[in-house]
Amino acid sequence: MNAPMPYIVIAITALLILAILAYASFRSGRPQRLTPLAGLAFAFVLAGILFGEDRFVGYGLMGVGVLLALIDIIRKSRGPVG
Repeated sequence: MNAPMPYIVIAITALLILAILAYASFRSGRPQRLTPLAGLAFAFVLAGILFGEDRFVGYGLMGVGVLLALIDIIRKSRGPVG
């Protein structure tokens, strides 16, 4: 196994867990729309995958995407403000 292989396995496992959680949440109620911040996070993760040849750029873009997704999750969990 070469050096990036464990990171790929961890990323695929995390995506699988997120997919299972998303599927479970969609089955229990009405599906929620994708927020603009979540869409931007998704775009950064995809860009990180596409530009993954340069490790620094690829992992950096993925990190920004995950950070934006976490911010979106925290904002949604607090509910409407005002």
